[in-house]
Amino acid sequence: MMEFILKNEPTIRMFFFFTALISVGLWEILRPRRPLLISKTWRWANNLGLTFINSFILRLLFPILAVGLAALASENGWGLLNIISLPLWASVLIAIVLQDLIIYGQHVLFHHVPIFWRLHKMHHADLDYDVTTGARFHPVEICLSMGIKLGVVALLGPPVIAVILFEIILSTMAMFNHANATLPAPIDRTLRMLIVTPDMHRVHHSIEHPEFNRNFGFNLSIWDKIFGTYKKEPDLGQTGMNIGLSQYKKSEKQSILWMILLPYRS
Repeated sequence: MMEFILKNEPTIRMFFFFTALISVGLWEILRPRRPLLISKTWRWANNLGLTFINSFILRLLFPILAVGLAALASENGWGLLNIISLPLWASVLIAIVLQDLIIYGQHVLFHHVPIFWRLHKMHHADLDYDVTTGARFHPVEICLSMGIKLGVVALLGPPVIAVILFEIILSTMAMFNHANATLPAPIDRTLRMLIVTPDMHRVHHSIEHPEFNRNFGFNLSIWDKIFGTYKKEPDLGQTGMNIGLSQYKKSEKQSILWMILLPYRS
């Protein structure tokens, strides 16, 4: 079974990606949270086009990705979880939680270190907020993120299945919590006890500086609460808040080329 999963890992991940994209996209149509400002066709074509370019670049530049390195670490006994003896379920749980903490820390870093912010601001420059925003990242940021993931896998030595699960969870949750969709308030409150909801993460995309430095989590909601970066609601409310970055509010035609060149503009 594990051999089958490893052999077909890209196909499995692609299946979950498109399932989440279609499911959240339909949810947005049926229960929209906010009116969109820009043509959905234009944004989806460019945001998703950039996503596929990023996938191609990763496969081209990295001889081995996180799942492959986890398999290699397991074979050679590299990393903490390959040294200590734990039940598989415990190793998987620890690996997923620690990987999520690292992603939270990386996100905070990319907001507060100017050279990294130049890359990450492309994600925040989106004038609307929907499922495709969750897949809109600069190619250089994607490569840096993969380098961090590889370092974590090498040091931690997580089970292969934990890395596969985490990659699927992270991709799916990024699309879920960027949804321009409505959750009933009681469900939102309940889910926030464990995971990041669309209303929780949308605060992070506010045009207001104190708000876009809140709610950094992509998956587990506990990190923002532990480290004091949690904000329950935007000051102007979910439908009244402004999305994006003030200096790019007039840049409506954000093509793939525009997004890729954005960090290099003064």
